[in-house]
Formats: sequence, C-alpha cells, structure tokens
Amino acid sequence: MTGASRGVGAAVAKVFAAGGDRVVLHCRGAVDKAEAVLRTLPGDGHAVVAADLGEAAEIPALVEESVTAIGRIDVLVNNAALFVDEPVSGSRRIGHPLAETSYEDWVAAWRRTLAVNLEGAAHLTWCVARQMIDTEPADGVRRGAIVNVGSRGAFRGEPDVPAYGASKAGLHALGQSLAVSLAPHDITVTSIAPGFIATDMTQEWLAGPDGDSIRAQSPFNRAATAEEVAAAIHWLASGPAGWSSGAVLDFNGASYLH
Repeated sequence: MTGASRGVGAAVAKVFAAGGDRVVLHCRGAVDKAEAVLRTLPGDGHAVVAADLGEAAEIPALVEESVTAIGRIDVLVNNAALFVDEPVSGSRRIGHPLAETSYEDWVAAWRRTLAVNLEGAAHLTWCVARQMIDTEPADGVRRGAIVNVGSRGAFRGEPDVPAYGASKAGLHALGQSLAVSLAPHDITVTSIAPGFIATDMTQEWLAGPDGDSIRAQSPFNRAATAEEVAAAIHWLASGPAGWSSGAVLDFNGASYLH
C-alpha cells in the first residue's frame, strides 16, 4: 500500500487489515506517521517501509523489504502521488498553471510529478507483478490484484496542476495495458478515479472560501470520505471483482460524467 502514512492510504491499510490481511505501509519519509497508522491496525505482521518512488533505483529494494516482512505480495495498491507541487526555492507552490509558471519550474513540476505518479507506479508494478508471477500463491488464492488510484482529473482536466492530470490519465492507460498483458498470469489490474476527497490534507480547502463550491461539484453536496474510497479499493482487489479487470471506476459522486 503506497502512500499509507495518511489520508486514503491509511484508510486502505485499515480496511485490508480489518479483513485479516498483513499490510505493508509505504511512505516516502513520514515514517513516524506511518508507524502511528500501523499501531492502529488490527492483527499483526504488518510493516512500514520507506522509499522515494520517484527514484527508480530505490524500488527493487522496497519490494524485497516488503516480501521479507510479510512474505508473498498478493495485492498492490498504487496510491502514492504528488498533487501540490513540491517546494521550489524554499517555498511551496500550489500548482503550475502554464501562463503563470516559468519554464524552469514547469519542467521541474512535470519531471517530478511524472516520476512519482506514473513512472514510480509503473516500476513498482513491474517488481511486484514479477514477484506474483514467480511465486506460487496459497491454495485457493488467485495470483494477484493490482489497483491504481487515479483521478477524476484525468478526464475533467486539471488547469492548475496539468502534470497531475496527465500523470493520472497515464496511470489509467497503464492499468488497462497491464490488465491485458497480466490476465494470462491470473493477475487483475483495475483503477479507481475519485473526485474530491475529504482528508486531513484537503481540510484547508474544504474549510476555506472555496469549500462550498468544492462540495457543490457533486449533487450530493459533499466530498467523498477516505473510508468510502478505501472500501471501493478493497472491493476492486477482491475475488468477486476479478471480471472488472481493465476497468477505471468513476468514484466522484456524479460530479463528472463521461
């Protein structure tokens, strides 16, 4: 479970652990937060691993450490992602709209966002899928399930963070390509495309002047909860959802239909 130190990632870890699974919680650097989440999980045998998914060289060791901790990996959830731009010259920027961003910052935002959101997910999927193919599952357990956490922004567009929108569109396409190529190995690949999600990371927006307009994006007049998204991810990874392999599940409260 990547990006599991908070928000949707932490909620997904909890729902899998509640179902009796051993969970590896990945974080980039927030080890203390990930360990705090781990302490809330039912069951035992869980683990925390840290790696920067934007650095391809770190990913094989991440998977090896995970296998050492819990044994065979049966499910991968690609959740970790950058949305708000990382700090530039010590200042955190909230986006990179083309007309307001220097070329240097534009290139940096695209390189880093794609490195984490798309390339990191692709490289991690390669490592985990090869482990799924090469290692026999337990009796009665299918070989593997991979769930990508995409975004409504892949369809609707993200004018303030276009690299994010493009990375999620690429993640959806990656999932569909791998669903076809991994089906002969009994590995399913699905994606979920949430709209706005209420988490600790988005509370500032929801509590601010734009909160009402954000909630009004959905005719339900609210944002999704992390727990709702986690429940959908858990279902996509389950055996009964196997025939949905290749699908991108819209999960946006009817806020964007296509």
